[in-house]
Amino acid sequence: MKLNIVPARTGILWVKLGIQTFLKQPLALTGLFFMYMAAVLVLSQVPLVGPILGAMLVPAATLGLMAATSEAASGRFPMPTVLISAFRAGRQRARAMLMLGVIYTAGSLVASLLGAMLVSEPAAAAASDTPQLDPRMLVVLLLHSPLIVLFWHAPALVHWHGVSPIKSLFFSAVAVFRNFGALLLYGFAWLTVFMGIGFVFSTIGMLLGGVAVARSVMMPTVLLLVAMFSTSLYFTFRDSFQADEDAAPPPTAPPGEDTP
Repeated sequence: MKLNIVPARTGILWVKLGIQTFLKQPLALTGLFFMYMAAVLVLSQVPLVGPILGAMLVPAATLGLMAATSEAASGRFPMPTVLISAFRAGRQRARAMLMLGVIYTAGSLVASLLGAMLVSEPAAAAASDTPQLDPRMLVVLLLHSPLIVLFWHAPALVHWHGVSPIKSLFFSAVAVFRNFGALLLYGFAWLTVFMGIGFVFSTIGMLLGGVAVARSVMMPTVLLLVAMFSTSLYFTFRDSFQADEDAAPPPTAPPGEDTP
């Protein structure tokens, strides 16, 4: 396995591929995303252990959605069983994926606790008059940034390349920083898509019936956009790593270039 360094413009291509692949199998990919969301919602209702179990399954669920994208990109219909791909690849890789889940859960708990400790009660109360601004949530999200970097590619590295959990976190971080330009452009492009589509649909909702209608229109729109975004994650991994053998798909050629 080796790391591919891609041009910054590849970030735009990842967004395009995510949207195009989603539109190939919109019902299947949307359904799988909602199945994942429903599973997390059900687990969160279990007292005490529910949220922990939900967090532990995040790496496996991320891999499942990426595997579904791989199926759709290859012209195949992704079946619901693809969501548990992480646990169908043999005992060793299933154990490694669970280990990733444990590490992710521990990191998430530490970030959440630190966020609660760093933002005092008076500061949180001062922002209570502005519902859009929650200092604790902002700090917690910021503290989760290292987890995002570490786990961006880690589940896929464990599943498709057989990398150990600790090494997968290291390689994921290296890949994110080495391809930071592409990922930065990728993030800005998705932000533009979210804001543009959100503006259009919220405006339509306002014209049809005011704020209440706009909110009812925006909720499913945002969920569909998140499902579309999750579809594009597979391409950020596929182009960032190349297997020594022919096991991994070839990297995507930037616009104007041919894939060898």
